[in-house]
Amino acid sequence: MSFMEPFAYPNQYWPNGVHKILACGSTAFIGKIDDFTVLKYPRERGYLACIEHEHRLLEIVGSHERIIAIAGQGLTDCGLYLERASNGDLATFVLGSRQGDMSLRNRIAWCRELVEALVHVHSKRVIHCDVRPANVLLDDDLHIKLADFQGCLLDDNGEVLVSTLVGEPWRYYCPRNESTEMPSPKTDIFALGSTIHFIMTGEEVFDDIKTGEVDWDKKIQSRFTEGVFPDDEHPLAMITRKCWMQRYGSASEVLEEIERVERNWTRLF
Repeated sequence: MSFMEPFAYPNQYWPNGVHKILACGSTAFIGKIDDFTVLKYPRERGYLACIEHEHRLLEIVGSHERIIAIAGQGLTDCGLYLERASNGDLATFVLGSRQGDMSLRNRIAWCRELVEALVHVHSKRVIHCDVRPANVLLDDDLHIKLADFQGCLLDDNGEVLVSTLVGEPWRYYCPRNESTEMPSPKTDIFALGSTIHFIMTGEEVFDDIKTGEVDWDKKIQSRFTEGVFPDDEHPLAMITRKCWMQRYGSASEVLEEIERVERNWTRLF
């Protein structure tokens, strides 16, 4: 969910305690309560299904420094109180910054922090199902907070106990037969590859294909399916390719490789 400066949103309203609307997604508003807290509340008054779903998953995931926290009153009849990430979402932050302002060391650290979040989420058998820069937030100190939990919960055998309410956008979507292949750690890791690519390059995957052009979604999926990946060179390029090629068995394996690159990069620079 993208954090933006407020303007007039359709059907906007302000529950008690909300001072201004910071952002608006497809199903919810993000309202500022104070410098430390926001209220996520439904665009359609009284429709709390998505909010309740997120609250359930966040309670299962539990507290972690890389994951947005439940705050204050938690779930209420108005919505869900959450920790505020004062620097907004990663997509807006990166696109609004000059590339030279962010060192490669900082970018690698962001990627490592994001994978730390995924390792924890997957350890609770939760699949995020929408890993992308707009759902990655930045706190006061520019550390990662994974947010917008609308995904699914799996049992010990990988079967879905709680179904997802979302799916990844095409640039983050792992090609699969949805009738037989359910969301899994590997589908999150695939989306992670596209997110790492964005963090490291400041560009979306296949940015030569413009969203909305004729057959843009089919073109993107065709490249992924055929193994035609971006050829940008950066310290994590091989890791992104392995994410897209589904070479990792777990997010922990991704974390090990990023930590190795980070250590080597720190020694060299």
